[in-house]
Amino acid sequence: MVNFTKRLVLGLMVIFSFGLTQQTMESKEKKKSRVLRHVVCFKFKDSAKESEVEKVVKAFADLKNKISSIKAFEMGTNNSPEGLDKGFTHCFVITFANEEGRKEYLPHPEHKKFVGLLKPILEDVFVIDYWSIFNWKWTFFWKPTIAFLK
Repeated sequence: MVNFTKRLVLGLMVIFSFGLTQQTMESKEKKKSRVLRHVVCFKFKDSAKESEVEKVVKAFADLKNKISSIKAFEMGTNNSPEGLDKGFTHCFVITFANEEGRKEYLPHPEHKKFVGLLKPILEDVFVIDYWSIFNWKWTFFWKPTIAFLK
């Protein structure tokens, strides 16, 4: 009976440890396929000229060429029919491979320079960051994003 109990306990330990190893491997795999999205929405002042807004949009898009941690950049203007935009007109999505990328981006001199250009015409900003599972098999849906991947 003692041998049976020892075998049972040993067997359960092996099964349990294999399960943990498998779970750890899956967790590491998920981390590899995650990307960090940095979503920024702008509401410009009523006094902002169209040429000033265009200059800001171009400067924001150009950051992908100046800050190596930016892996992808997307942007667009609001076209929602719901009327819930609260005056926010422009949305930008920056993709980082990891938190280190975001840590490089936020204090980067080129980002600070961009913020200096933006502030005089900015009424409000909304920012949210989130982890996204990125699967290369899905990329055929996101051709504009792929164009900016480095």
